[in-house]
Amino acid sequence: MSVTDVRQTSETGTHADAERALRVRLAGTYRVFAMLGWTELIYNHITVRVPGTDSHFLINPFGLHYTEVTASNLVKIDVDGKVLDGSTHPVNPAGFVVHAAIHRALPDAHCVMHTHTTAGLAVACSQTGLVNNNFYSAQLHEMVAYHDFEGITIRADEGPRLLANLGDRGLLILRNHGLLAIGETIAQAFARLWTLNRACEIQLATAALGPARMIGDDIAARCTRDSLQLDPRHGAGDDVLNALLRQVDAIDPTYRD
Repeated sequence: MSVTDVRQTSETGTHADAERALRVRLAGTYRVFAMLGWTELIYNHITVRVPGTDSHFLINPFGLHYTEVTASNLVKIDVDGKVLDGSTHPVNPAGFVVHAAIHRALPDAHCVMHTHTTAGLAVACSQTGLVNNNFYSAQLHEMVAYHDFEGITIRADEGPRLLANLGDRGLLILRNHGLLAIGETIAQAFARLWTLNRACEIQLATAALGPARMIGDDIAARCTRDSLQLDPRHGAGDDVLNALLRQVDAIDPTYRD
């Protein structure tokens, strides 16, 4: 069930049912990240807005590995990071500062994802950033923004500068830090992040071979328009995420607990 599906459910059912469905999908997505190797010990986050609210969010419990996240142990917080559901698990303030700034300012940013993958961080540390030299980068024409490194993200005053740099784009390369994606649904944010991370992986591999062949802006613009996994008419990643969730179910369905 996508966030869009959850919104529809909340109109005909109860908010509690909608939240439960969203908790299961989010916990499953944490397990997908673990399956893909997108983990950083107990750090990094995926946050999603709770149906029926403007300022309540679900986040992973700080101290647990992504493989330990379940629907029931996700923590509900407000935009200031205050725990709302009585959870005894803490929330990492260094993680939520960036997410809170985006959720607070952008009503359609229902989901925010942040990773420190090796490829993503390597490109974030490079002088050039992402270059348009492969099949995946060509699908991100004018979708990627940059924000300069200001240290560990624990200071709220960084938020306005980050938002100004993000603008109307769905992807942000945090220089010297990592990758960030936003979306109207979990699936959309995932599709964007996967595509950017894959572009970074190919760029990193290509760098060992010498100068790369560049792709022109006209071709990249066309590729971006034609990219099915980023197209709302094709679920904006729902099919991709659902397929990965089925793999997680086959391995360990305890995330549903």
